[in-house]
Amino acid sequence: MADVPVSDALVFFGATGDLAYKQIFPALQALVCRERLSVPIIGVAKAGWGLEQLRERARDSLQAYGEYDADDFQRLCQLLRYVDGDYRDPSTFDRVREALGGASRPLHYLAIPPSLFGMVVEGLARSSCLAGARVVVEKPFGRDLASARALNETLHRVLPESSIFRIDHFLGKEPVQNLLFFRFANVFLEPIWNRHHVRSVQVTLAERFGVQGRGAFYEEVGALRDVLQNHLLQVVGLLTMDAPFRAEPERLRDEKARVFKAMRSLEPASVVRGQFRGYRMERGVSPTSQVETFAAVRLFIDSWRWAEVPFYIRTGKRLPTNATEVFVELEHPPHPIFEDAPLASPNFVRFRLGPDVRISIGARAKRPGGSMTGEDVELVALQNAGRTMKPYERLLGDALRGDVSLFARQESVEEAWRVVDPIVGSATPLHEYEPGTWGPPEADALIAPHGAWRPVQGSPEVERPREAHPEEPGGGLEPAAMH
Repeated sequence: MADVPVSDALVFFGATGDLAYKQIFPALQALVCRERLSVPIIGVAKAGWGLEQLRERARDSLQAYGEYDADDFQRLCQLLRYVDGDYRDPSTFDRVREALGGASRPLHYLAIPPSLFGMVVEGLARSSCLAGARVVVEKPFGRDLASARALNETLHRVLPESSIFRIDHFLGKEPVQNLLFFRFANVFLEPIWNRHHVRSVQVTLAERFGVQGRGAFYEEVGALRDVLQNHLLQVVGLLTMDAPFRAEPERLRDEKARVFKAMRSLEPASVVRGQFRGYRMERGVSPTSQVETFAAVRLFIDSWRWAEVPFYIRTGKRLPTNATEVFVELEHPPHPIFEDAPLASPNFVRFRLGPDVRISIGARAKRPGGSMTGEDVELVALQNAGRTMKPYERLLGDALRGDVSLFARQESVEEAWRVVDPIVGSATPLHEYEPGTWGPPEADALIAPHGAWRPVQGSPEVERPREAHPEEPGGGLEPAAMH
């Protein structure tokens, strides 16, 4: 990364929105405190505000969602600038160019709904703000394969692929990053991390809460688009990719792209969609809604390493707990020796990604006594309850330095949409389930050929519900998803 120039200014569109308030200002303050950000920060929005109002908004944000310190906040305030204007007005981008001053390598962060991406990047191009620039775009990146391709074409009219940073905050989470590190920093997993030793893999993202007043937004996405196509397929990619031959960002993205290309497109028979009872009574939800709040799929990766190993992925709202977990079930020993072998559970590797963080290994140990019988034990390899870098701090810092490792490349985004495209919408039946359960019973039938869903133990700490995406005051914008 030594030969990649660092951005000399940060412009963030949607500066008065919800995403900026709950995530971006705390991330910027943390970057300033860690001496990783010392360039001008230019907020852009249509709110009729001035710089002092933006500073007050930043102060409120830090007091509510970050760590407020008067001295550190003054350092942030000294970097802040503000441009108020309509994105449809060319003069707005002229003022952005003026605010950039002599900056020649700006980073533009589009914390706005995707429907505005094209308008903003074209405005930046007309005002000469894209020369030498990088652009960060928020998810959702399309709602199907066709719209993702169209959005990529819009961006590529004014930007090379190397300058586009597609952000998915899930990849900035410490435990998700540790999946990659744990696999390739250790040697003992590699000999068994293949179809000869892995029986099946389960990935679960469970949420105890519902749509939290976001019914109108959720009607546009559902669980497949909101979580599975992006977050959970990215986790599968980290679990199954081969090691890059060099520790370079593009080589890492090459290996992830190969996995996505090998994923088999989903078929209706491999999908179960559910909707919790009472969802249709939520504000903004159609009384005849066919949108899923639960999804379970069976996925295959057609590679020599993973051929015919089933990957069972499930996610849903109003489930019994908040938890994100990967469960890798290994094969049984090839020949039973001890008398209780028929009762033995297979070995496993568990990656607990949230709300608590844990890596553990399931094994069989002898039970004390005279007989050669055993009991299942779980050996904790890593348990981390300490403070970690927040996703937006990590990702914005990486984008400023030009590190693309944790950002999605065009081909990976489009391949992920190819995988789920056949089953989004109402391509499969919708099954009702009771709140507080693990979804409809049809999900149990889906996994039955390979056993059952593994219990996911909830943490006593309840995760803060994932927040809604930005809606700029006075802008007339529809909110999009932010997690």
